[in-house]
Amino acid sequence: MTDALTTAIAGFGTGLSLIVAIGAQNAFVLRQGIRRDAVLAVVGICALSDALLIALGVGGVGAIVVAWPAALTAVGLIGGCFLIVYGVLAGRRVLKPSALRAATVSPGSWRRAVLTCLALTWLNPHVYLDTVFLLGSLAADRGSLRWTFGLGAALASLCWFAALGFGARLLGRFLARPASWRVLDGLVATTMIAMGATLIAGA
Repeated sequence: MTDALTTAIAGFGTGLSLIVAIGAQNAFVLRQGIRRDAVLAVVGICALSDALLIALGVGGVGAIVVAWPAALTAVGLIGGCFLIVYGVLAGRRVLKPSALRAATVSPGSWRRAVLTCLALTWLNPHVYLDTVFLLGSLAADRGSLRWTFGLGAALASLCWFAALGFGARLLGRFLARPASWRVLDGLVATTMIAMGATLIAGA
């Protein structure tokens, strides 16, 4: 029992260390949380996607992913272009900021949020290298407890995205001013464009 708990905690810490850094996905979840726009769907997609990728890594699929460099290159190019386009759109919002609105989410915005979240999650080759290969390799070192390690990592992902998405509304008062949204969208634009350029350059 002690070994299992220690392994789960190790998986939790490792998983958390890989996803906490501000990246395209985290910036998007933060923005959706502040706007209160399809937060449950976005958090669910991110957490379930990570759980699936972690399971694939623990199951030994990591070696197959690394053996297909052409596939990772294609994903890098597509994902890089997507991030740059999203970053440019965020940059345009810097010029026309708006105050926070906790309005009802329309079906169109819900679908757009879901599709964007799926693209940000699955078109980033780093997620395969980090979540599938790296976590999968670390889990393999745990032997019979590898699935316990993976469970800890998946739990870390769920906790992080839930805290980021649902906790972001606490910033609502601060971001009720257009100038604050200009800063947030500027951060999102910079993050997306920089990551997109990095993906394309490394593809």
